[in-house]
Amino acid sequence: MPPPNDPLSPAASADAADDDGALIARHLRIQGRVQGVYYRQSMVEAARRRGVAGWVRNRHDGSVEAWACGPAGAVRALIEWAHAGPPLARVDGVGIDVAEVRTPVPEGFEQHPTA
Repeated sequence: MPPPNDPLSPAASADAADDDGALIARHLRIQGRVQGVYYRQSMVEAARRRGVAGWVRNRHDGSVEAWACGPAGAVRALIEWAHAGPPLARVDGVGIDVAEVRTPVPEGFEQHPTA
């Protein structure tokens, strides 16, 4: 579950709950033991199950970075998943920034090379 100050937590605002179908985009930075534990491929699978478009990649600093775009409820669900990740991961934190919704919205969710 996202921390209470997370802008996408269920209690964040009434308009977020009322607007689950609106398209949003978020840039994520996941910290912890998130490389070498199947995090990226698991996120690809989690995003595709939720109908979220975007990408995920490792960073040279040991974190994982992602850009996610889709219906607000689906993006919130992916962010909730990101706080736990796959079974072997240990997530210490998820940084979330509002990102621009690209038009047209890309299709699918994929892994990108390490940056």
